[in-house]
Amino acid sequence: MIDRDAVRDNAKYLRQVRPIDPEEIAEYVEGSPHPAVVKQTLREEAFDLGLLEQEDGTFVPVDEDPVAVQRWHPESFPDEYSFALEDLLVREYGANWHMDESGDALRESIRHLKTDYFYQNPVEYDDVAALGYAIYHLPDNYAVAGYVLEDLAKKGLLPRKLRVLDVGAGAGGPALGLHDYVGEDALVDYHALEPSANADVLSHLLEETGRNFHTTIHEETAEDVDPSELSESGEFDLVLFGNVLSELEDPKTVVRNYLDVVADDGSLVAVEPADLNTSMGLRKVERAVTEPGSGVTVYSPTLRLWDGYQPADHGWSFDVRDDLQTPGFQRRLDEATDWDEDEGPGTFVNVDVQFSHSILRKDGKRRFEIRASGTKHARMADMEKHVTERIDLLAVKLSHNLSEGKNKVFKVGDGSEQVEHYAVLTRESVLNEELEHAPYGAVLGIQNVLCLWNDDEEAYNLVVDAETVVDIVAA
Repeated sequence: MIDRDAVRDNAKYLRQVRPIDPEEIAEYVEGSPHPAVVKQTLREEAFDLGLLEQEDGTFVPVDEDPVAVQRWHPESFPDEYSFALEDLLVREYGANWHMDESGDALRESIRHLKTDYFYQNPVEYDDVAALGYAIYHLPDNYAVAGYVLEDLAKKGLLPRKLRVLDVGAGAGGPALGLHDYVGEDALVDYHALEPSANADVLSHLLEETGRNFHTTIHEETAEDVDPSELSESGEFDLVLFGNVLSELEDPKTVVRNYLDVVADDGSLVAVEPADLNTSMGLRKVERAVTEPGSGVTVYSPTLRLWDGYQPADHGWSFDVRDDLQTPGFQRRLDEATDWDEDEGPGTFVNVDVQFSHSILRKDGKRRFEIRASGTKHARMADMEKHVTERIDLLAVKLSHNLSEGKNKVFKVGDGSEQVEHYAVLTRESVLNEELEHAPYGAVLGIQNVLCLWNDDEEAYNLVVDAETVVDIVAA
């Protein structure tokens, strides 16, 4: 039995002097334990000691600076993770896993998952469904994680020593995206809650993560566990709900419960698919837990630009990023399909990166510390009084172009809107070109825009023409 306190004490001393070598520490510990035992002990204590393990087997203090912005733009799902998933498939079904009965079973599981999500049916994961989910969703879930985390990294709010709780971790797409975004010089204490057969897939894929990404899987539901008991400190720097809110019976209560274990300077991140039901469901949860007096603030993307107001529109808002290349495992499953009249090639390929997300904090911080002014801007909550008038306003861009017609259409909001507001670009000019070019979540200053009511959509159209000026205030 090694004297852990002695190992810790020596590590605390040496970290101030030089890289910590397990062989050196072994000389100072009673009983002269084998250096391999000392190394394993240091690994187990690494997060508490703030130590990164290096390739040569020594340990050094983790940098106190936050995770740097990575300019995340993956073109494909990394090979090492693809090979790990295919290893599982081959192990379960053999080299021709994508063909015959096993291929049919996997395709049918994907069909059921897509149907259940669309109709908001309860989703159950057996071994086949877990592998089907991984085939279909690992790549896009991986990419989305980095895009969302970049919102925090841009403001230096993603610690390099990071305690993470991944609620409903699934097959591991968000975990792998997190791992690759924070990089090898981050020290992560990662805890996953995953009660289903997905846990086996997750466990296998996490074996591909680095030596400083310390992982623990808890095979329990979010409702059945006390989150404060999942870490020694009782709190986390990042609590992640990745594509799971729509599967919870009472997501508002669960999110409120898990906000309690978000560190005072930490974040709760929720991500859902971009489809109507899941996206609107996310906004309902976001609005319920950020009501005035809750002590919880929307950090991004749906900023409240007017203090004391809450939006009440449908809330369907999502980001779109570049498609990924089709991974080999999706292509093989798709090409081995005997198509019928209801399906065609591409049915089992999913490389679209479209998602809704919400980042919440308890310290009042927001991605952009910008407020609208009652003397300068029209408020969307009062838009009825401005119909047929030209007005100035401050707005957050909450969609890419939603129209396939002549006029480009963008959803916008200021946090006070009670119904949908759309900026309709009827005549492009150098004065208004920022409306199209601004990224999702940017704050826009819009001057001299014409306000009209759209009976068909029961929404306000903000007509952006040659006389309208659009500037990016923050992006």
